[in-house]
Amino acid sequence: MCVCVCVCVCVINVIAYQVNQEQPPDDELKSPTQKEIERIMSENLHGGDIKNMRILSYRNKAPGAPDGFLNPLKVVYSHSKAPASVKRISRYIPQTPDRILDAPDIMDDYYLNLIDWSPNNILAVALGANMYLWNAGTGKIQQLLTLEGSDYVCSVSWIQEGSSLAVGTSMGVVQLWDCSSLRQIRAMGGHSARVSSLSWNSYILSSGSRSGQIIHHDVRQRDHCVAELSCHTQEVCGLKWSPDGRYLASGGNDNMLYIWSAVAGQAYSEPQPLHALSSHQAAVKALAWCPWQPNILASGGGTADRCIRFWNCNTGSCFNVIDTKSQVCALQWSTTYKEFISGHGYANNQLVIWKYPSMTKVTELTGHTARVLHLAMSPDGTTVLSAGADETLRLWKCFAPDPVKKKKETTDSKATISLFHGIR
Repeated sequence: MCVCVCVCVCVINVIAYQVNQEQPPDDELKSPTQKEIERIMSENLHGGDIKNMRILSYRNKAPGAPDGFLNPLKVVYSHSKAPASVKRISRYIPQTPDRILDAPDIMDDYYLNLIDWSPNNILAVALGANMYLWNAGTGKIQQLLTLEGSDYVCSVSWIQEGSSLAVGTSMGVVQLWDCSSLRQIRAMGGHSARVSSLSWNSYILSSGSRSGQIIHHDVRQRDHCVAELSCHTQEVCGLKWSPDGRYLASGGNDNMLYIWSAVAGQAYSEPQPLHALSSHQAAVKALAWCPWQPNILASGGGTADRCIRFWNCNTGSCFNVIDTKSQVCALQWSTTYKEFISGHGYANNQLVIWKYPSMTKVTELTGHTARVLHLAMSPDGTTVLSAGADETLRLWKCFAPDPVKKKKETTDSKATISLFHGIR
């Protein structure tokens, strides 16, 4: 107790001494006792000048803790509120293409539609005046046709079922080919300008041209032209039937997006549009229908617009919009996840995967050195093919099923089969 009191008295005296240094007292006023206390304290504190000393300090470095010593208070400062195991919130998406194919002479033209992937796993690619078929399963390549003179391929589209391929040319002709036998079935006229977009709805083939005209062709009939649509004032660069065949969407270089309703009981549309949508500020080429909500359409605008818009075609209302900061050239919905992918031009020439309906960005895929003009989805929904103005085709396995989820589904399927086998 006495020791503690003495220490406290000493500390108080030192503090008082340092405070009083601001206004040093006249030495003549100090008593001999006070001078003696200051001398003794100065010698005890390193034997140096008390004016330059801290109140408490070690002569040597403080000793370290013994080996194996664990501070029990450390947990107070290092404790995290996060759980021990964090659930993975995103799957693995390869950032490099699974394969790169050369596409020499592919036309760098925003308004054309030069690739399509068939349900039979055959990719059709138009390179100038030539049309090639690539079997994605075997890797075999066949040349289907070569147009004569200055004519070139402007659009391609596979029928939903079968091996028929429609080819639109710069001379305004739509050719129909049987790709199983590599022979042309027929050639259908009616357009006065190049045919830059094609879309099938059962036996009806719809074609859009540079003149703004859309023609519905019934490929079963000799007189194939069953209806004409004339609302667009410039080139029809986007044309897509909805999965259920109820709506046709057409986008043009006049910045207009039209929604056409199918005639009751028929596979072609009414002559007047159901909705005329003018929100885009540039050409509307990129069109994609949602596979699980067939009345939902995504549309993308060109350089002056850069937006992806989402439409409810039952009402004609736009319920969401994304400013991508880049020219939108193509769109594809995933059939494996609630996501979609967009292909872009200036400035990054990238592909972007988006979450739906939150519209948050999942990842970006880069590698093309020029704009991504076209996108196509593999029949199994796992792979996206991008065609760029850099004359390359890149295959991205960005929608492969989660292996854990796939294994669980396979196990559940086997359990169900075993259950049914047990029933007599």
